[in-house]
Amino acid sequence: MRYYEAASEIAASPKSVWAVLTDGANWASWDSGVDAVEGRIASGETITIRSQAAPGRAFPVKVVVFDAPSRLQFAGGMPLGLFRGVRTYTLSPDASGGTRFQLREEYTGPLVSVMWRSMPDLASSFNQFAQGLKHRVENGR
Repeated sequence: MRYYEAASEIAASPKSVWAVLTDGANWASWDSGVDAVEGRIASGETITIRSQAAPGRAFPVKVVVFDAPSRLQFAGGMPLGLFRGVRTYTLSPDASGGTRFQLREEYTGPLVSVMWRSMPDLASSFNQFAQGLKHRVENGR
């Protein structure tokens, strides 16, 4: 298994963070690493994410967990489980009334080593997402 992860502390309730996180149509307005999210982020739905990390490519993923306002999970990959990515967004209330936001994507399957070598380094993209979400929620833009 391989993975990327990022986190941020957001001065807002999990409910407020959840509202921004699940509004995929507006991701590109606060995360410059996302070109577009097509589809509706809701339980069982398939959405398509277009990202700066892989220009010209579209990533269809299924919303497999939609547990408002604490956990959201997308899954996608190759047929027969040859390569699979599962991205989990976790929102936890903190002692100050804010939210601890965590983002983690895990990659598994028999082709993970081959695919990992061909993937761009997504660490900065994950950090950019976590900080962009924080800024959008706390500043409204």
